[in-house]
Amino acid sequence: MTPTQLRAFSAVVRLGSVRRAADELGVSEAAVSSNVAKLRRELGDRLFVPSSQGLAFTPGGLRLASRAAELLGLQDRTVYEVRQAAGTQRLLRIGASSMFAEQAAPGLIALFTSRARDLDVELSVHPPARFATALHNREVDVAIGPRPAGLSDALSCRPFLRYRMIAVVGPEHPLAGTAVTVAQLRAQTWLLGPSAASDVGAVSGLLHQLRVPEEHQQIFQSHAAAVDQAKRSKGVAIAPSFAVTADLASGTLVRLSGPGTAVEGAWHTVVLAGVEPAPAAELVRFIATPRAIQAMMRGSGVTAGRFRPSIHITLWS
Repeated sequence: MTPTQLRAFSAVVRLGSVRRAADELGVSEAAVSSNVAKLRRELGDRLFVPSSQGLAFTPGGLRLASRAAELLGLQDRTVYEVRQAAGTQRLLRIGASSMFAEQAAPGLIALFTSRARDLDVELSVHPPARFATALHNREVDVAIGPRPAGLSDALSCRPFLRYRMIAVVGPEHPLAGTAVTVAQLRAQTWLLGPSAASDVGAVSGLLHQLRVPEEHQQIFQSHAAAVDQAKRSKGVAIAPSFAVTADLASGTLVRLSGPGTAVEGAWHTVVLAGVEPAPAAELVRFIATPRAIQAMMRGSGVTAGRFRPSIHITLWS
């Protein structure tokens, strides 16, 4: 089994077709099929067959699919560990929820990397429900965001920052400057960032508490884009209070008051228990310090153009 073969098979599993896997890898369909065929011969298993629903995986194919991402992640980790031993760059891979990645990660990463010239930081966005999988597959070294549900003893989860989410509208919105009721909030158009699609976290918790109908929820590419629409009085947005302080002071946003207009949230670090790579352990210790908290709350937020889905990676060095 070679990394090239595993990469081809992993792409087929993830994308559901040889053609899409070839497009993503930048090779021909024949090259992908050839690599998969070599795996089939070596392992003595068909791995998958076409079906009316796409691809049907054999039990062996499912087992290989679960291992492929882990093996590739370990290969990347080994490359960086060898480079580290040679005195070159170290790599820290952070998986973060969309809210943390947009609102707090830039300031944290800028400060953290300024302390170590030999450290590169790779940031990818994941829903909290996928934190455990990403850590076990060695896709990331540390995950940051709301506490996922059902964590096992194999993971260590530590809270480091509590924050307050508040409901805001534009100055021309009909509810601006009034004390609102739950019924009024439920009837509004809610302008939301990607975190609203998660089953955990402050935003989804508030929407569930208010019982906001799905048809009244509009999810944007970024939280900044949602807040921008709120400034135009297109609806109600919910944002961390520290992220909209300047807008509230300037009057471009107005904070709503009344039941259901604020909710507490908390961010946590999640790592594999007992096997934290050195940079991840350093970050877990550093992230709760006053300097780090200040950097997260005062750092420049990521604009809508900086947000990408989970397959995108941003590299700081």
